[in-house]
Amino acid sequence: MSRPCHAIALAVLLSLSSACSILPQAEPADVYRLPAPQAVRSSAAGEGWTLRINKPLASEVLNTPRIAVVPAGDLISSYKGARWADPAPALLRNRMLDAFQRDGRVQRVSADDANLQADYEIVGELQAFQSEYSAAGLAVVVRLDARLVQGRTQRVLASRSFEVRQPVAQAQVPAVVSGFGQASDRLMAQLVDWTVAQAKNQ
Repeated sequence: MSRPCHAIALAVLLSLSSACSILPQAEPADVYRLPAPQAVRSSAAGEGWTLRINKPLASEVLNTPRIAVVPAGDLISSYKGARWADPAPALLRNRMLDAFQRDGRVQRVSADDANLQADYEIVGELQAFQSEYSAAGLAVVVRLDARLVQGRTQRVLASRSFEVRQPVAQAQVPAVVSGFGQASDRLMAQLVDWTVAQAKNQ
């Protein structure tokens, strides 16, 4: 390489290196998972049918690892320096799977990732997975529009909207995360009971 070309290449490398040094560094974030569930195994006899749990659909705001918060009115924001281990729909799908397995009444459960055929499927939309400030104080809100679908025909057999509001005493992120765990457990208990009851009616 000639000296002029070498000088130009060196200048370009130096300029790139100095440009990289002034770019803002990625903000470090604490990564949270949902607290361990407190579900209790049911003493009822196991069901013979199979169930597939699909990841719920969600808006762009909820379909991210950010921990959503509604500080006032219709403004949706997220906690700085904190995020979930997975996007909210995946967190809730995994919580559903765990809830059915812990309950024990539905003994053959799979998730949509496995792509296994099942007698019934749970599908739906995650409408809320956030903390909210209101006149009543801070609360975690989880709302799921769920449908029980026949696996072979994809016919909707039943539908229901589940909503849980879990009060949170402190505004710090660990306390809020704990609230998400409690709210999810309450919603899962309702969802499991409803699913088993609806499937028995078919």
